[in-house]
Amino acid sequence: MEVLVCVKRVPAAGGRLTITADEQEIDARFLGFTVSPHEECAVEEAVRLIESHGGSSTVLTLGPEAAIEQLRDAMALGIDRAILLETDGREWDPGATASAIVDTIRAKEGSGAAFDLVLFGNEAADTGDYQVGIRVAHALGLPCITGVKALRIEGGMATAEREAPAGREVYEVPLPAVISVKEGINLPRYPSLPGRIRARKREVERAGPLVRDGGLRKIRLVLPPEQASHVQVLGHGPEAAPAVVEVLRGLGLVRS
Repeated sequence: MEVLVCVKRVPAAGGRLTITADEQEIDARFLGFTVSPHEECAVEEAVRLIESHGGSSTVLTLGPEAAIEQLRDAMALGIDRAILLETDGREWDPGATASAIVDTIRAKEGSGAAFDLVLFGNEAADTGDYQVGIRVAHALGLPCITGVKALRIEGGMATAEREAPAGREVYEVPLPAVISVKEGINLPRYPSLPGRIRARKREVERAGPLVRDGGLRKIRLVLPPEQASHVQVLGHGPEAAPAVVEVLRGLGLVRS
């Protein structure tokens, strides 16, 4: 089978965000970058599927030249090929992003390299976009399941499970299909040193995606106000014990 997994370069968690002076972009000069946790699981799921069923896997991202680092990270984990849809680094809206991915998939189909399964993370860690995978599926006329926490491929069918208030929902769709997975579907592996070395030697396919108007307009970015934190010193030494007990009692952790 042929699996395509789509990822997005996002700021690493824990970094302090600042906005550029024109309020249009995140100032990335002092940030590290990675892919979203959901997408890490999508990469792992693609590797596992190929290990089980044979075939090959491809990782794709839309972003600047620097996003090659995230593509090579995926190849170090076992993904076979990589495609960079190179941009100038500005954020594309979900509609434009989906259109670029659809164009790439159709171009591959035209050259005889169709994909049986297209995997996404459930949403991006930076913008929270939930739309891209759904838009891609709609444009291609493919079945789509989101929020997946378990996936099985058998007999040309994909069986997917996702959490529901009363337990789990189970869906079965024919391939090809689009699936977006959530963190927890698997435990992503760490790349090995030989895997990193091999990934550095592999070529990354590049394409200049056509910029299409997705219909959305960004006015400006705003950082929410930081939540203030307070520290209260309960005391020093043994005399602090009664105050600690009162705090625990207030939290319901100690009964009178």
